[in-house]
Amino acid sequence: MPTPSFRYELRRVDPEQIRKLAHDTGFFTDAEIQVAEELARERLSKGGSSGYHFVMAEQDGRLIGYTCYGPIACTLFGFDIYWIAVQPDIQGRGVGHRLLEETERLIREAGGSRIYVETSQRLQYDGTRAFYKNEGYRLEAVITDFYAPGDGKVIFCKVLT
Repeated sequence: MPTPSFRYELRRVDPEQIRKLAHDTGFFTDAEIQVAEELARERLSKGGSSGYHFVMAEQDGRLIGYTCYGPIACTLFGFDIYWIAVQPDIQGRGVGHRLLEETERLIREAGGSRIYVETSQRLQYDGTRAFYKNEGYRLEAVITDFYAPGDGKVIFCKVLT
């Protein structure tokens, strides 16, 4: 698969495209999808002061994936990756890896050295957890029954060098 092009500024159409992409993955609840869209709208309305930054991956004018990340308040070097999503029809072709690599580069340039990501403990997310481990993230914590009974929050961390 050719390397996607990256874009860092959101366009007015992006919140709806992000909503559709999050929905199409089949992983996220309606409430989670709404949050993904809201973060994009927040960025559009407040710019950089929103604290949300985006990397949009495109190919042939189509949004094929994105990340949303930002600095963690009251930390010196911590950043959260809030969202990473890739179109289902191209998952497994390296787009997620490229997005994560680009996001890590931008975090490093912004002075970040610790990146945190969280995901669900449900079986559906086995591939997601394996993805983070393969990308050099280590399991930092599991908070039992965080999202719902039997659905804990899994927190990974990567220290940038």
